[in-house]
Amino acid sequence: MAEWADLVAFVRHEYRVIKDEPDEVRIRLSYGDDDYEERAQTVVIAREIFDRREDWVQIATPFARVDEVDLATVLTEIGNTIVVGGLVVMGEHLVLRHSLPLVNLDINEFTDPLELVAGSAELLEQQFTGRDDY
Repeated sequence: MAEWADLVAFVRHEYRVIKDEPDEVRIRLSYGDDDYEERAQTVVIAREIFDRREDWVQIATPFARVDEVDLATVLTEIGNTIVVGGLVVMGEHLVLRHSLPLVNLDINEFTDPLELVAGSAELLEQQFTGRDDY
């Protein structure tokens, strides 16, 4: 899978798409059993063009507002527990994100980080806010 269109087709087939635009797809991942959706996480999958020549895919999901958490504590937790992604501030939100080059991208190189970023953000959201806002 080396094209944005191929990745989007896969995402549409495998995940619950809640927003679909030319360079961005948003999905909703659910956590819980089949009978009861306990929690969910919204994930933005976006096409980025690096240096105006290389296609990349960015996986991003918010988990808290900047003004609601102690940033040093969040950064320490991420440094001790998160294996993929990085913490960024986007507007008012703390966002866990990860980027991958599209060229020669195998599907597991996308799905594994997607699941790790979303699941990690879900745990961080629960730990630091106690809510399920994202």
